[in-house]
Amino acid sequence: MQGSLVVVSGFSGAGKGTVMKRLLEKYDNYALSVSATTRQPREGEQEGVSYFFKTPDAFSDMIAKGELIEYANYCGNFYGTPKSYVEQQLQAGKDVLLEIEVQGALKVKAQIPDAVLVFITPPSMLELEARLRGRQTETEDVIAKRMARAKEEAGIMEQYDYLVVNDALETCVDELHGLIQKQHDRISQQKAFIDKIRQELSIY
Repeated sequence: MQGSLVVVSGFSGAGKGTVMKRLLEKYDNYALSVSATTRQPREGEQEGVSYFFKTPDAFSDMIAKGELIEYANYCGNFYGTPKSYVEQQLQAGKDVLLEIEVQGALKVKAQIPDAVLVFITPPSMLELEARLRGRQTETEDVIAKRMARAKEEAGIMEQYDYLVVNDALETCVDELHGLIQKQHDRISQQKAFIDKIRQELSIY
């Protein structure tokens, strides 16, 4: 059975990365797609694990060669999803997780209608601002830009399939896992089984 493509977005500071990490630790059969980006690495981030860190010229080359499912500019930096890794993992039966922003998510949905879009949010915007400040990695100017960006993203939330509130981490992870597993029951994901039933019925 082919895996499901799950696109996870959310406000900067919503805890998407933490949720993805815990989901991968707690459950099998997930593959996390590594995005390419032109932004500088943060402390502790690793090439090929956190992101593929690219120069603007190298990123432009990937676009020109059609090597990205989607790409977008977010807060002055480009982010994109490499195509080959995603396709390989889906064919292998893995549920592939894409952690990308809203522009890219909608582009993926347009290209791949079966993709499942999930938006992760903290319980309130006061909590969101507190989490951004708790990082202690962003200036006041950057925090202000991220909150302004959150205001824009809030206008697109209805275009997602599911909304998951990240209040308690384990609850959020379990809810997300349950949503993803339900996708395997969709008719579009059951073509092989349907073909098998039809073949068995052909003798009648």
